[in-house]
Amino acid sequence: MSDNAANTLPKLHNASWPGVVGKGPDSEPPIDLDTMLDLTAAAEVDGVKFDGTDLFLFDPHVSIDSTDDDLKQLAEKVQSRNLVIGSVVAPVWPPTGGGSAMGSDEERGQFLEQVRKGCGIAKKLRELGVRPYGVVRIDSAAGPGDWVADPDGNQAKIAATFKQAADIAADHGERLAAEGEICWGGMHSWRRMVQLLEMVDRPDVVGFQADMSHTLLYLMGYNAPEDRLLPEDFDWNDEATFDSAYTTLTDALRPWTIDFHVAQNDGTVHGTGSHDKTGRHCLPNDPNGKLDITKRAGYWLRDGKGELTKKFEHICWDGCMFSNEVMMNPQTWNDILAAMISVRNAHGWS
Repeated sequence: MSDNAANTLPKLHNASWPGVVGKGPDSEPPIDLDTMLDLTAAAEVDGVKFDGTDLFLFDPHVSIDSTDDDLKQLAEKVQSRNLVIGSVVAPVWPPTGGGSAMGSDEERGQFLEQVRKGCGIAKKLRELGVRPYGVVRIDSAAGPGDWVADPDGNQAKIAATFKQAADIAADHGERLAAEGEICWGGMHSWRRMVQLLEMVDRPDVVGFQADMSHTLLYLMGYNAPEDRLLPEDFDWNDEATFDSAYTTLTDALRPWTIDFHVAQNDGTVHGTGSHDKTGRHCLPNDPNGKLDITKRAGYWLRDGKGELTKKFEHICWDGCMFSNEVMMNPQTWNDILAAMISVRNAHGWS
């Protein structure tokens, strides 16, 4: 056992949804949940293993309409691999039974129903003893192209929907984390994301889910050039300019952040299958990666004075839209786990 085990918190999780998101009829076939759990459980670096998994509440992994028996079987399946469940993703999008948070009354009702079901599953998994921490993840389920037709009106609608979702979550003893991504209307820039959270004004229940890959694109102003923090034709070797921009970004969003994804990004946008273009998740050691993962994770895990915030009981790796060939390679998960351990060594605690 090496010094890697010195810090025991935050716990280290792998996401299961890369087996589903961006997969399907117009892409590669999904990778089933058992396989994703097996790959996660098998990863090991110097005696350190993943502590848990974060889940997508949608078929073919976990049905949003799971029965109590289904959830008991899920809990046993995870626990048998010495893992726990952390955060779960509610399927709020139209193709998964939800609806736009800025849509018609019917669409917003469908959005809220998926939040209700997601919070119900999250609560049940807590009661089953397999989910000691974590949040329920949401987004606006609307594209920035539609949002821009009426920015003020649509932002107000999303905020109103999120307030109703907050009431649902609070009734279940859950919190909601809104995932900032350039592909979600009203959340497609760092400034609009902060504005939305302030409009909802439920910091006890609704916070931000920061993904290092997605938030990098906030700096570059994709889908919101007016809010870019890095100049056009930015030289990625210009550490001082990058540092200033990243500090602005994290200072604005860190106070709202309640869920955190470690990730790498090569500075490009990417989409597979039906998934809209968003931050390209790269392997941690990708030669084109733009992030010093360990260093930049500290901007989220520490406050402006460099003190640990200790706001998350777990952190998660998101390998969204990795190819099946990459995901089926066990070395992929060892490399990812090593990156996670490095983050915990530098910014964790016991």
